[in-house]
Amino acid sequence: MAGNTFGQLFKLTSFGESHGKAIGGVIDGCPAGILLDLEKIQSELERRKPGQSKIVTQRKEPDVVEIYSGIFEGKTTGTPIGFAIYNTNQKSKDYSHIKDSYRPSHADYVYDKKYGFRDYRGGGRSSARETASRVVAGAIAKQFLKDVKINAFVSQVGKIKLEKNYTQLDFSNIESNAVRCPDIEMAGQMEDYIKSIKKEGDTVGGVITCVIQNVPIGLGEPVFDKLHAELGKAMLSINAVKGFEYGSGFEGVLMKGSAHNDQFNEDGTTKTNRSGGVQGGITNGMDIYFNVAFKPVATVLQSYETINKEGEKVTTQGKGRHDPCVVPRAVPIVEAMAAIVLADYMLLARSNKI
Repeated sequence: MAGNTFGQLFKLTSFGESHGKAIGGVIDGCPAGILLDLEKIQSELERRKPGQSKIVTQRKEPDVVEIYSGIFEGKTTGTPIGFAIYNTNQKSKDYSHIKDSYRPSHADYVYDKKYGFRDYRGGGRSSARETASRVVAGAIAKQFLKDVKINAFVSQVGKIKLEKNYTQLDFSNIESNAVRCPDIEMAGQMEDYIKSIKKEGDTVGGVITCVIQNVPIGLGEPVFDKLHAELGKAMLSINAVKGFEYGSGFEGVLMKGSAHNDQFNEDGTTKTNRSGGVQGGITNGMDIYFNVAFKPVATVLQSYETINKEGEKVTTQGKGRHDPCVVPRAVPIVEAMAAIVLADYMLLARSNKI
């Protein structure tokens, strides 16, 4: 199976399955001499881990990361950073009912057809548990980036949408509620809605908005390695993501060019930021902001019709521990992938100056 490595200079290769012994990764290309705060790395995993509230999966995993290489006396050595997160709360029997059948909108069918074999326990390699490895790499990338600020938050759950511009929000409120929405009143509405969906044995999707500030000018490589294109690839690689838009996004088609253009100030900044901090694929120093759309979790705790390996129609029911809405736990994952992209492009910018 190919496709397990992301990045050009700052690279993450992840490994492991949802119900295997462990998941983990190897980070290659991280510069030497970075003083790492290991507690910050662990705190990022705490934000992603299951069982943290009543509106997420109740799988109980401590998600403690063990780092095996690449760090000496608290600093990165420039060699590959190897790490693992051991699985401790697997319940593989919860998936025995789908051993010979395929769950709708999951990777079960295509994995079986592509490889002739699949790990049906929690989805194996296609499980969202793999994203814990990304969070570790992203936490290290954040510490390399230093002054760059990355804040992601839930801006929509189902039809409940936060209408405020991100400049009107207090990011310090993001971690104050289970939904991770910076608008407290809206967060309450979203949480109540997710709970009602959970009682129905159903799921709901949502949108995560990410804002990246203090980004230097000049990151991005035209023609095929535009900064926003790499961010799009990073976000679309996350499980359950169905859409990505940056800057004015799809709303920009409603405007005329004369209104959409970002007019310059004398210092090179722009009066508006419909470009989303990127022009010609290169950062212009303004805030980067984008939206990531997540579909409803495919596993619903209801009876459904599907097919088995013989192509016969069968009826089964979703079992196990699953998120009724994935977006609250996906916030640190979006931040992590954004940090990996920025770290990678920061190193590419350095290499171009040599």
